[in-house]
Amino acid sequence: MNLDGTRVLLTGAAGGIGSALAVKLAAKGANLSLVARHTSDLQKLTDRIDYENIDVQFLGADLVDPQEAAKTVTETRKKLGGIDLLINCAGLMSFRPLSEEDPEVLRDIIQLNLVAPMLLARYAAPEMMARGAGRIVNVGSTFGSIGFAWFAAYSASKFGLRGLSEALRRELDGSGVGVTYVAPRAVKTQLNTGAVYQMAEATHMRMDEPDWVAEEIVSAIERDAKDVYLGFPEKLFTRLNSILPRWVDAGLRKQNQVMKTFARAT
Repeated sequence: MNLDGTRVLLTGAAGGIGSALAVKLAAKGANLSLVARHTSDLQKLTDRIDYENIDVQFLGADLVDPQEAAKTVTETRKKLGGIDLLINCAGLMSFRPLSEEDPEVLRDIIQLNLVAPMLLARYAAPEMMARGAGRIVNVGSTFGSIGFAWFAAYSASKFGLRGLSEALRRELDGSGVGVTYVAPRAVKTQLNTGAVYQMAEATHMRMDEPDWVAEEIVSAIERDAKDVYLGFPEKLFTRLNSILPRWVDAGLRKQNQVMKTFARAT
């Protein structure tokens, strides 16, 4: 996909990956509708984006509310004249035992990480299909292929997003509309709590910089990639988990006990 002149709806634009994506997409000449819960959260981006010859719009939307998806697509169409590329990057995570989780947090994780991308795709895809061109990008996670203890809700939501991407790609086959699923491993963003960083250090978990992840996502879009898994050996483990999940169970058992200490401290 050639990003020059492309009209992009990007959710989670105030986050670590999202803000890095916004900068890189702007540098490619894309016109942007940047979505975050509060437009004030997007103001820090103003000094980082090169506005020359592109249109950049800020849109406040709380996508935990199912009604906000249709509004977001409608407002973006009004501001940019249409949508060529939808990037679902907004996300919510919790690191704690499922038995201790707040039911409202469980609901919000599933809503933001899975239902919102589903609704946004539902509202944006018809226009793309009518035009015979477009792309939907879902930013998933290694946790969408390997279910990690103490991240049950987050893992479930990302497993769902991966399934959505696969099913929608098959549904849209031949329409001219592509679907890309990108699965980073752990990334250094404000989505992580202090406990997550402490756990990552204790377990020697590798964490990538948002800027590098954003660069990989842009590359995936430009080459019309279908599924992209970032980071080694995590991309290998996702394959192993799909064919030898009980072997992975045993491999993670010791790490799970270390993680448990930090999960209960949150």
